[in-house]
Order: sequence, then C-alpha cells, then structure tokens
Amino acid sequence: MKPYDFTLEMAVRDYECDMQGIVNNAVYQNYLEHARHECMKKVGIDFKSYTLMGIYFVVVRAEIDYKSALTSGDAFVVGLNLIKETRLRMVFYQEIHRLSDDKLILKAKITATALNQQGKPEIPKEVDAILKKHFLGAIARQ
Repeated sequence: MKPYDFTLEMAVRDYECDMQGIVNNAVYQNYLEHARHECMKKVGIDFKSYTLMGIYFVVVRAEIDYKSALTSGDAFVVGLNLIKETRLRMVFYQEIHRLSDDKLILKAKITATALNQQGKPEIPKEVDAILKKHFLGAIARQ
C-alpha cells in the first residue's frame, strides 16, 4: 500500500454480506464514511460538536471504483488522503485493501464541504487551520 494521511483497520461482519456472500456495495460507503469520521475526530474535528454549532459537513459527490470483493471475516484497511481542492471543497481519496494479501478492493474520491445554518457552503477558519496543520494537501491546492 502507498502512504496515507490516515488508516483504519476493520473486519467484515456477516450481516454486511449479500446473497452472493460478498460485502454489499452500499456497505463500502459506510466503511469509507467511518474512516473519514475517525480521521477527522483524531485531528480535532468532531462532527457532532460542529453540528451543534450549526456547521454541517456534507458529501457532495462520491465516485467509487469497485475492484474486488470482501467476504465475511475479511480484515481490511481503509486508507485516505485529504486534499483541499478549493476554498470550499475537501476531497478524500480513499482506498480499501484486504489485509491478508494487500489486494485493492476499491478506490474512491469523496468530495465534501460544510454548510452553515443558512445552507451556504462555508469552511470555518478553525477547521481550515486544522486541515492545514495535519494534511499537506490542504495547503497545496488552496
């Protein structure tokens, strides 16, 4: 695997599999989202706290390329790199790899922003500062 800004190890649970015995395609989005939330929490961005302040982080676009499948019990890692693509858009480049053989399971590009109480895009200054401190890509593409 390549180097990532953040990684999170997980394992497939039986109920996440469909009738074919593989992880349902929609479940992968849960894995990706959980990794993004854990990453942000680790650097000091807690979604619940910002929601209570009237700042809502939202996904505006999800692009996912499925390469292979996970099955029940598979251990895997979700890796992500974050880039601040524009003043108002953050892009999470994410991959899932099976741990037993490092096989690429999927690649995703998730574009997100934050909305203020009026529903207008706004990345709070303190969030911007945290992103610049922890993610090289958040500085490079301002």
